[in-house]
Amino acid sequence: MGDEHSLIPKDSFIFKLPKKSPLVLRMVVLMFVMVCAVYICSICLKQIGVVPSAGFLNVEVFEKQCPEPNIEPWDIPYVHYPKPKTYNREECSCNPVRNFAILSMQRSGSGWFETLLNNHTNISSNGEIFSVKDRRANVSTIFETLDKVYNLDWLSSASKNECTSAVGLKWMLNQGLMKHHEEIVDYFKTRGVSAIFLFRRNLLRRMISVLANSYDRDNKMLNGTHKSHVHSPKEAEILARYKPLINTTLLMADLKQVQEMTSKALSYFNTTRHIFLYYEDVVKNRTKLDDVQEFLKVPKLELKSRQVKIHHGPLSQHVQNWGEVQTTLKGTGFENFLLEDYRK
Repeated sequence: MGDEHSLIPKDSFIFKLPKKSPLVLRMVVLMFVMVCAVYICSICLKQIGVVPSAGFLNVEVFEKQCPEPNIEPWDIPYVHYPKPKTYNREECSCNPVRNFAILSMQRSGSGWFETLLNNHTNISSNGEIFSVKDRRANVSTIFETLDKVYNLDWLSSASKNECTSAVGLKWMLNQGLMKHHEEIVDYFKTRGVSAIFLFRRNLLRRMISVLANSYDRDNKMLNGTHKSHVHSPKEAEILARYKPLINTTLLMADLKQVQEMTSKALSYFNTTRHIFLYYEDVVKNRTKLDDVQEFLKVPKLELKSRQVKIHHGPLSQHVQNWGEVQTTLKGTGFENFLLEDYRK
């Protein structure tokens, strides 16, 4: 049959949408997009800790978690992530820091040694902090001072930057260290502090340096200024002109006393993580500084110091009564101190 005989009109299959239908569709799509956006935002807010509570937003701040360091299990207690109160470590907040203390005696090369460490980009050693008596008045003041140092809140000329990798100080045995050794050993173990022992093998040389430094403190040979350490050969030559007179009656007892104090210190702090150095060995063999850098787990660099040694050459040139000193020490356990044991 032809189309003209169809009982159903052609127009009956044509649906005519209202003229405003495009606007309605747009509204529907817009509503859908808004619902999706709200949902996605709510998921994000939950992930960052922003949760609506009682009509307000309760914002929780999550601290950045530092990745676990790739170290041996035994080494974990010596790795720290300090949060200074005086500044923000910012991008270095996850740089691990190691705590150390140089344990030594006056005129044993610790000042020179510390300048070498501070020559390293990542090491900050803050000097002889406990030379100030108030800081070592009791255990509480000692711990309070140490906390500032190891929290990177002790600001000094040795302070580096936010990315310091090893921080410490120079601590003489007679500055409360031996008196409160039990409490300090516990502190070292709790706070993961590593000890660097630095002593002088030749105690007679140390004695001469102590006497000469004491004389200059009273007489100020450098234009009325006392200097324990110098940075020019001329200044060193001026200070070396003074030749102390050694009391040979007390010489043996004094040397034994220093020797015993050194032995006690090693005994007291033997259970801490530590490294032992003689000043003479560091002078003769600079690879000892590589050992120290390895001990502190910092990159190995060539370390330099501007300090100039004061007393050079044979000891006979630096003592007034050298003959008496020789007679006193010959045939004793200290006779080897009479020899020139190193050059610099």
